[in-house]
Amino acid sequence: MQAWLTADGLDIATIGFLSLVGLPYTFKFLWAPLIDRFELPWLGRRRGWLVLTQLALAGVLFALAATSPTGSIRVFALLAVLVAFVSASQDVVIDAWRTEVLPPPERGLGASLNVMGYRLAMIVSGGLALIWTDPVQGDGRTWPEVYRLMALLMVGAAALSALALPRVPARAGPASAARRDVVGFVAMLAAVALGVGLSERFAEPLAQALVGGWLAGGTLPAALQQRWVELLALMLGIAVTLPLAAWAARRARFETLLGGLRSYFGQRGATSFLLFIVLYKLGDAFAGSLMTPFLLKSMAYGPAEVGVVNKVFGLWLTIGGALVGGALMLRLGLWRSLFVFGLLQLVSNLGFWWLAVNGKGVLPGFEIPAFDWGFVKLAAPTPVDGGLLMVVAFENLASGMGTAAFVAFLMSLCKQRFAATHFALLSAFASVGRVWVGPLAGVLAESIGWPDFFVLSAVLALPALVMLVALRDAVRALDAAPPDAAS
Repeated sequence: MQAWLTADGLDIATIGFLSLVGLPYTFKFLWAPLIDRFELPWLGRRRGWLVLTQLALAGVLFALAATSPTGSIRVFALLAVLVAFVSASQDVVIDAWRTEVLPPPERGLGASLNVMGYRLAMIVSGGLALIWTDPVQGDGRTWPEVYRLMALLMVGAAALSALALPRVPARAGPASAARRDVVGFVAMLAAVALGVGLSERFAEPLAQALVGGWLAGGTLPAALQQRWVELLALMLGIAVTLPLAAWAARRARFETLLGGLRSYFGQRGATSFLLFIVLYKLGDAFAGSLMTPFLLKSMAYGPAEVGVVNKVFGLWLTIGGALVGGALMLRLGLWRSLFVFGLLQLVSNLGFWWLAVNGKGVLPGFEIPAFDWGFVKLAAPTPVDGGLLMVVAFENLASGMGTAAFVAFLMSLCKQRFAATHFALLSAFASVGRVWVGPLAGVLAESIGWPDFFVLSAVLALPALVMLVALRDAVRALDAAPPDAAS
């Protein structure tokens, strides 16, 4: 989506704010209890929800393909939020299924294979899509054509899920009243709607009153001042909406959600683990939040070059890093893997600082010859910058290794009775950095420049490593825990 918005001429700060369409990923634990509580008929536990979400994704992607981001930006953003909502729901089902079928010794390798599948999908949707849409070097397809193709792929995924996915053995679900869970969920949604309505009406005037005068006395352009006001308004809105939703869930006795939360917070170090989960990928998420516009707009690389290096070569290296990371975890254990791979993630962010400072052409590159494989082609030979390739290679290897360890860590915290609720809660906290840093990253990149922006991203990776040292014994205890301890 960032590449589509960049090609249509939207500014960096606006693109940063539109990363908020990923908000459902940070709140998916609110409806995950319904997936734990209810099973759809015919396909059994987990598979029914998976097929439903994949077909729904296909439908919404078709609708998004028919909408112009510049002509109908509000409708486009709402449809993108709906894509994120259904996609987050699909993640809830997949994460719960994986958690239920993998015993502890297989979690590291299972997480690696999960990363491999995710990154292969990114090669198609990111790398090939950028080549398809390059008017000079690629196929010259439009972004709506690409989105329609992605919708068809989701239809195929739904068919595969229905026919080939192994059934999950039936387990005792949360013993709560179905009617009360539905009423609780509806009450919580109503509270969220009320919070959003109050935020839209009062948050921005309040933010303007709090910081408008201070910003006006500075040197920032008026447009960037307004972005900072909007960012504070967003934070104020969240500060109102989340407590309202929590109050409604308790009042309506949304028992599957409340029981799942009690089960998680009943284990040792639960709150500290949540904070660590937010921090571990924060620096990585900050550096990557605007990577596509940085490479396309600020560094002036061509779409085909970015597609080949960042989205194809880079993602294959991420897959390699994930598989190597999963294999190393068998020897290193969970704690040492998290620390070593997290340190590599920090160092890799400084590679983009080097690229922003030195620019293109510092290191020798090479040329990819033209090709036509039917489903993708390069119309002419495409140069690949050596500096770009080096930086992307290191970053993706480190990211793949860190992600494999991180997913295995999340799985070790889940109890199978509430697998969907627990993993949704944990992964929602994990996505805080990826989703919430977008608006701040866009404003900061324009305010302080790209080199300082990437130095800041490396600094943001330090607190997680410091916290990991303090949590050493608690994390090592997870390696030895039976799969359903404390269920």
